[in-house]
Amino acid sequence: MFDARWEAAEQRQIRQRTGDEPPVDPESRPRPDLPAGTDLLPKIKHIVVLMMENHSYDNYLGMLPGRGEGLARGPDGAPLAACPRRDGSLVPAHHLTSTVQVDRVPTQSWNVSHLQYNDGRCDGFVNSIEQFVPGADPAVPMGYWTEQDLPFYHGLARTFPLADHWFCSCLGPTFPNRRFMIAGTAHGLIDDLPWDLVDYPAAGTIFDLLTRNKIGWVNYHNVNPTGLLLKRVLGTPGLTAARRLASVGRLFPSIVHAERGNKSFTADLYPLGMAGCVRHLRTAQQFFADADAGTLPAFSIVDPDFGDFSEENPQDIRKGESFASEVISRVLHGKGWPGTLLIWTYDEPGGYYDHVPPPAAIPPDDVLAKDLVLAWPSWVRALLRPLLRAALTELVNADAGPRTYDRYGLRVPAVLVSPYARPGYVTSTVYDHTSILKLVQQKWNLPALTRRDAAATAPLDALDLDGEPAFLTPPELPSPSLAWGSR
Repeated sequence: MFDARWEAAEQRQIRQRTGDEPPVDPESRPRPDLPAGTDLLPKIKHIVVLMMENHSYDNYLGMLPGRGEGLARGPDGAPLAACPRRDGSLVPAHHLTSTVQVDRVPTQSWNVSHLQYNDGRCDGFVNSIEQFVPGADPAVPMGYWTEQDLPFYHGLARTFPLADHWFCSCLGPTFPNRRFMIAGTAHGLIDDLPWDLVDYPAAGTIFDLLTRNKIGWVNYHNVNPTGLLLKRVLGTPGLTAARRLASVGRLFPSIVHAERGNKSFTADLYPLGMAGCVRHLRTAQQFFADADAGTLPAFSIVDPDFGDFSEENPQDIRKGESFASEVISRVLHGKGWPGTLLIWTYDEPGGYYDHVPPPAAIPPDDVLAKDLVLAWPSWVRALLRPLLRAALTELVNADAGPRTYDRYGLRVPAVLVSPYARPGYVTSTVYDHTSILKLVQQKWNLPALTRRDAAATAPLDALDLDGEPAFLTPPELPSPSLAWGSR
């Protein structure tokens, strides 16, 4: 009875946000002749998404031998890639000698990401540090790690299908890209500032579609559950008001620095109400227990501890690898493994170099990219400029640039882990984070949320769902360079 009441409350909240009939095209379902919620891929019973933070394909897998489109090498085995400084001298790609990253270097704001892409030349990585982080080492973005540094990740990419053309969804930072993954649109968001997370897309999110069709989902996370619920005591309007009030903080650079990238959990990138939190949030420890017992929900997202284990700078990347290896190992050896598909990927490249220019993409909707402060009338900004010159300059540096989402972001690592995975397979199909939406839609015959996910391709070519599962017995994978629990 208790859960039924929370479910009814959540259904009411969804209807309040998106209406009784959300503005989606029912003909966009994979099988319009069958009702939404029909299971079209019955061999896959659990889809798990493990999305880590801020690394490009070349940064992690560019030196993976014999698999995927990595860094081109010269006769001596050294990579040939290089990017120019402003004085014209070249900084070559090079091995980073420490797994501990540099604080705030590289960087990946909206403006910087477009500079790094540089109209397809992908040569603005060094210049981005010289221009926007003066005094920092501009060679850091050209660094990479190898199998010696990340043995588990390299073993994973050698064993299971590797997607070497998986792009993030836009040339921007974490929040917009994770929004694409759960809703097919960033809905105008271009930065990582929590006080901008007050809007909601017209068609809702994939979580709304799953809930409407009574398909179970969970966002496993590493945030204090009590604090999450207390923030929602006043409901979604109260949460929205609190986030808008926090916008005062963006007027002070020190607070902006402290808040940027301060993530809680992925499902909250569009405001998640009290009922949604109660019904669909669980801790990472609960994920391990559910994976062991074979009781994972139909769809789940596993978030790392964003402060220490997500691999965002200045963290030690070995800690994130240890968490990811534990998540993947629990899935491999859990009771639900025979029916599981896990996707390991990254939200965006974090400002690290990648040599493959991202292709053009279908704009998700008609919502243009915006910054709430930069959108103030010019006379208001002129009035405030004498008092807030530094803060406004920082915002311009971070959020200036194109106003459209018509291009993918740079490549990120991606591997598909399932007993039905094709051994030795590399897929070079163009994917982005909305390919995850497409997969969920093809699994449960759900409609597209935006034009972007309607045009996306699900990564099903990496699976053989007609034959016997090649990995029914889980393969042995290398241990991570830092054991889980040795914090």
